[in-house]
Amino acid sequence: MTMNWLSIATVAALLSCAYPAAAKEAVSCGGAAMLGGAQLNCSHVQPKAPPQFCTYSWALHTMAGDQKIVEGSFSLPPGASNVQVYQGSGFDSALSNPIVICRGSH
Repeated sequence: MTMNWLSIATVAALLSCAYPAAAKEAVSCGGAAMLGGAQLNCSHVQPKAPPQFCTYSWALHTMAGDQKIVEGSFSLPPGASNVQVYQGSGFDSALSNPIVICRGSH
């Protein structure tokens, strides 16, 4: 019984060590919704990565009490910094963090 527990603990430790070695994302984004507006900004943060094509989806709460999903796409060249990729009005809060998925374009 002790040998099985030791094997499970060893595998779990090895799996937890694998995640920090993952490649860094080429795009970093941040968004906020307050005071009647919402804004999503992104930057290309890996100089050696190719231009990035990205899509986003974001659940926002309207001032009327409804939920609205905003979606879109954008492209970021290397070196782009603090680019406004979405701006809207009529929102008092975010119901989720923005979901941004990017892939390099060659």
